[in-house]
Amino acid sequence: MHALAYSYWVVVKRILRYLKGTTSFGLHITRSSSFSLYGFTDADWASSVDDRKSSGSYLVFFGHTPISWKSRKQHTVTQSSIETEYKGLADGTSEVIWLQYLFLDLQITPSVPTIWCDNLGATYLFVKSIFYARTKHVEVDYHFVCDRVATKAI
Repeated sequence: MHALAYSYWVVVKRILRYLKGTTSFGLHITRSSSFSLYGFTDADWASSVDDRKSSGSYLVFFGHTPISWKSRKQHTVTQSSIETEYKGLADGTSEVIWLQYLFLDLQITPSVPTIWCDNLGATYLFVKSIFYARTKHVEVDYHFVCDRVATKAI
């Protein structure tokens, strides 16, 4: 902020123009008697053309209101779409668990959360629970999510 370059000023102006054009957009917070906590996860395998890192995202709802979301490039290069989906699922699961503890601190007891993942390969791997040599690197995320399902935390 002390030595603002011209290129930064151009970016700031672009962001302000974008915000000015999207003032009618927003998140709608509605009143709901539901204490359900649920999330959606998705990932895009090797989406970055520069370094072939994947991107993952999640969106968590409390009732009908979105309360937490994230979309970012994953830190490592994944070798399969299943691994990418599991990394995204593990991120979403971590967020839901953190929100459960937050709600318990606020003396709100949400129902057992549900998390949806749209990758059939990840679903089949979860059901079959057989790891091959090429999926060994997925085991940590798999067991993290599997433990949460086994204890009925999600």
